[in-house]
Amino acid sequence: MIDPQLKRGLLDVCVLSILRREDSYGYQLIKDLSGCIEISESTLYPILRRLEAGGCLTVYSVEHNGRLRKFYRIADGGVRLIDQFLTSWPEILRIYDLIKECAEDDTRAVS
Repeated sequence: MIDPQLKRGLLDVCVLSILRREDSYGYQLIKDLSGCIEISESTLYPILRRLEAGGCLTVYSVEHNGRLRKFYRIADGGVRLIDQFLTSWPEILRIYDLIKECAEDDTRAVS
């Protein structure tokens, strides 16, 4: 199971990445993300509100079957957040490699 703090940061970037492809709404975002990471409505909507407040996405409404559906669109701040994540990825890989190397080191006995 992935650490909740790590998952939170990854979820932000995953949501923004989906929105970078195309505008979307909550239920569709959950479906699109389900192939790589588990997310519930109770997790997604606070993320969307936080990303909106942080200038990473914008919200607009479209009528669908007589009801308004909220759509989300990536904003410049969201593009920058994805770019920062991609730029930091080599450092994340180095951390992963260190953790894996230390875990595989059988020279020390675990007390």
